[in-house]
Amino acid sequence: MSRVRTATIRFLIGCAVSALFCLLLVLNPLPIEMTEAKLYDLRFHMRGEVHPPGSVVIAAIDEKSLARLGRWPWSREVMAGIVKKLAEAQAAVVAFDVIFPESDRDDPLLGSAIADAGNVILPVAFDFESKAAPQRVPGLEPSALPVIEGAELYRDYPPIGSHGVPIIPVQPLRESAMALAHINMLPDPFDGTLRWEALLIAHDGFLYPSLGLRSAAFYKGIGPERLKVLATRAVVMGKTEIPTDRWGRMPINYYGGGHTLRHVSIADIVDGKVGEKELGNRIVFIGASAVGMLDLRVTPFTAVFPGVEKQATVAASILDGRFLARASRGEDLGFLIASGLLMALLLSRLGLAWGGTATLVVMAGVAATAQLLFSRYGLWINLACPLGNVLCMFVSVTAWNYTVEERRARGIRAMFSSYVTTAIVNELIENPALARLGGEKREVTILFSDVRGFTTFSEERAPEEVVALLNEYLGEMTDVVLKWGGTLDKFIGDAVMVFWNAPLPCADHALRAVRCAVEMQARLDELHEKWDREGKPKLSCGIGINTGYVIVGNIGAEGKKMDYTVIGDEVNLASRVESLTRRFETGILVTEKTVERLREGIAAGALAGVELRGVRRVIVKGKQQPVTLYEAIAAEGPAAIVECADAEPLRLTEK
Repeated sequence: MSRVRTATIRFLIGCAVSALFCLLLVLNPLPIEMTEAKLYDLRFHMRGEVHPPGSVVIAAIDEKSLARLGRWPWSREVMAGIVKKLAEAQAAVVAFDVIFPESDRDDPLLGSAIADAGNVILPVAFDFESKAAPQRVPGLEPSALPVIEGAELYRDYPPIGSHGVPIIPVQPLRESAMALAHINMLPDPFDGTLRWEALLIAHDGFLYPSLGLRSAAFYKGIGPERLKVLATRAVVMGKTEIPTDRWGRMPINYYGGGHTLRHVSIADIVDGKVGEKELGNRIVFIGASAVGMLDLRVTPFTAVFPGVEKQATVAASILDGRFLARASRGEDLGFLIASGLLMALLLSRLGLAWGGTATLVVMAGVAATAQLLFSRYGLWINLACPLGNVLCMFVSVTAWNYTVEERRARGIRAMFSSYVTTAIVNELIENPALARLGGEKREVTILFSDVRGFTTFSEERAPEEVVALLNEYLGEMTDVVLKWGGTLDKFIGDAVMVFWNAPLPCADHALRAVRCAVEMQARLDELHEKWDREGKPKLSCGIGINTGYVIVGNIGAEGKKMDYTVIGDEVNLASRVESLTRRFETGILVTEKTVERLREGIAAGALAGVELRGVRRVIVKGKQQPVTLYEAIAAEGPAAIVECADAEPLRLTEK
């Protein structure tokens, strides 16, 4: 399989995985939704706490207040006193996160305090559990939003709607309040974390704003007529456009964990320890923060977050203009496809180690980009699918490599590991097209080496001694062959057959072959010295080298016995030349075809330390054309060629 085809298949695998994650992004199954929610929470932690505006304060019903004013609920008289204290402190808006649904004999007292303040917003809690039809409640409709643009869009994407009867303050209080607003919280059902604010809730055909939205609007002097709903897109508060999803929800841009916004104990307000300096010209939210009052929520920052602080956070982020917007489906898909294509391109060209590194780098880049968009631009882009896509792409491509490519690699390794160096085997595995196992015509340089007189030598000695000496000799010769990048074709008894320029192309194959032959003879001389010291007999060898076009490839009985080898007349000539080393009493004989390949290199200064001396023109048995033979010997100085004297070719009858 060629490198191009391999890269194409890897790229297509990457594209297929990306297509799968595009589908998952569109369908948004629960595992993807849950993973994305947790990654969204992580982005808050990575961003860290942000300093909130000072225009929002929480008058907390905390442990100190309970100790000072008694157990909850407090009397209407106490609540009236708190409202009066806030009015004296010049609070701009007072927003209750406490509902007064039951009548009390002191309702007129609290109602009078609320009316005198003229800036109090009371809460409504809508019912989402009841199966009953929504019921109209007197006094609720005036708090609905009157301006809705594109209301027909709600046919396809209806806003969050309630059923049954909402919980509202008793009549004397709601009639005294400036307005009503809902305090419903909609935590994600799979983990109970509060990530969204329902800016709008539909009830009985009307839309009602949240307490945070209503408070921010009144603080800015924006009445109901200037609080406009752009159906399925946004809520416009004067010149401020608050982005929402199709159902009128806004991601809550938390400033930090609990008590990030300023908390003032109601006990200190009642006792006059805080006043206009701390509360004046601010929105003051009244609600519980004491642990025992059970109004604690789970947020991306913490599992213990006062519910009233959620209401205050919404108002603060609106006043601060710090909004989070969920990326559109197109933006999510674009981010996923762009990162997926990048990863597919990288994996199509990289191996396992670099592919793993690229996966980590791309995942880090995707996460960093999403974090930057979130922290700096308030864009919540889907991160679960791009990260999952990159990771699954790496796993899929790696699995394919191991199941398909590794099988091919094992075959190539098994075939060539006995012939060539590990570096060449690895190159063939990386680019198997270079091997052309089916067979091809190619120019190669062939080397035959044979031990002289080996038959007589083996007859005079014990088999164990012969094998030990021969193995040592062949081991040393093999090291030299592999050093010079030769392909070790086979051992034929005591003979060695080697060739160059296959399976990997090698432009200087003739030069390498001659260098290898000279070093083989030098290594044999070193063995002679060693064997002399050990009292062992010596071996001598002849080497023949020829260059020419042959058929090279995987030859044999398919499925039974196959060898990667070379065949052709030039191979036979190399074998005949090796046998002529005995006749001409020389160690290395090289044909004129090889010498011709060496001339240009020698002229350029290659093959230093080797001299080629012409020996004789011969016509070997079975051939008609004469060939000139050269003896290769080690010599000092630059390479030289000494031509053979013109003479009648010697016709040989022996093989």
